[in-house]
This record gives sequence, structure tokens and C-alpha cells, in this order.
Amino acid sequence: MQLTHFGHSCVLVEIDGTKILFDPGSFSHGFEGLTDLDAVFITHQHPDHCDVTRLPDLIAANPQAVRFADPQTATQLNDDNVAGPWTIANAGSHTQVGPVTARFTGGRHAVIHPEIPVVDNVAYVLDTKSMTGRFMHPGDSFYIPFEKIDVLALPSAAPWMKLSESVDYLRAMAPRVAVPIHQAILSDAGSGVHYGRLSEMKAAATDFVVLDEESATDL
Repeated sequence: MQLTHFGHSCVLVEIDGTKILFDPGSFSHGFEGLTDLDAVFITHQHPDHCDVTRLPDLIAANPQAVRFADPQTATQLNDDNVAGPWTIANAGSHTQVGPVTARFTGGRHAVIHPEIPVVDNVAYVLDTKSMTGRFMHPGDSFYIPFEKIDVLALPSAAPWMKLSESVDYLRAMAPRVAVPIHQAILSDAGSGVHYGRLSEMKAAATDFVVLDEESATDL
């Protein structure tokens, strides 16, 4: 499996000949030139995960890609005719993308503040013929699927979290590999602090791997 991080929460997963792009958002860069995508998955509606200004060109370059989003986002994108049609990723359902099974779970965004409405948020789990739980992207949530996840995209900083919560989530999930995402709100110095703490406080069996942006990494 290869992962390419396009900044913040945008990750390209290449697995068993299948290319799946997650969360092409406003804080991400470099995904615009991608072609031959098999799927585009969006976890939730916030602009840093779903950039409606760049989606049309991305989908125009990848018309064959299946498109899934959480219920609220899929409805909004279809109503506004943004690079549709989009299929609703209902928690508890799944789809097949070539040899990869994509399961939809979770359901709600983490609470930012009690006065801010909580929106839909889908966590995506990818299975292959040889391994269930090969990869998981939780979006903006600390959803625990109560199964073994091999490679976890780990939210590392956000207005809705404390660093201690990310550490606790990393320990609870205990993946073989954790790759930090959702770091665009941090300065370079700040990301070093967060990454350092996460790396120091993870379970011993977990590898913490910071991906070079826009470069494919084998995991």
C-alpha cells in the first residue's frame, strides 16, 4: 500500500491497483493534477475537507471515479450540482472499489463547542482480500471501530481536540502504523511539538510515520 499526503486531511491511498482520494480540502495542495482515481471519499462538509471550488476540476479529470460523502455533504453537493452525482455514505453500509471494500462507519463530527451544531462525519475503513482494516480515515472524529486497524490516519491538531485526546486515541486504536493528518492549523514549530509528543507516547508496537507531502510512501 502507498500513501501520499497532500497536506492536512487529504490522503491518496493506492492499494491493490486501486486509487482512493480522501478529503480534498481547502488547506490541501497538489491533488489537483491527479488522474486515474477510482474513488473520491469525503468525510464531512467543512471546507478544509471538501473544497467545492476545486472539486469540479478534480472530478472532470477523473470522471470514472465513484464519489461518496456523508449524508449532509452528499445532499448539499447534489443540490448545488457540484461535481455530482454524489452517493451518500451511510454509516453501517459499504461499497466495492475494484478489489477494495470500503466500509462506512462513525457518523458524527467531534464537538467543537456546545453552541456549534454537530455535523455528519463518516469514518472510512478499507479492507483488502488479505486484510480487513487495512486503512482507516476517521475524518474529524476519534471514532473507535473496535477492530484492529493496520494503518490509521491520525488527527493530530484541531479546534475540537486537545493533544492528550489524540494521544489517548492513538493508544486506544493501537495501529501498526499511524500517520498524522489535520495539521495545517499548526506552525512548523507547533507540528514538531505535537508530532514529538505523539511519537513519544504511542504504544510500543505502533510506528509513527510523518509522511513527506506529495511523495508516495510504502507502508
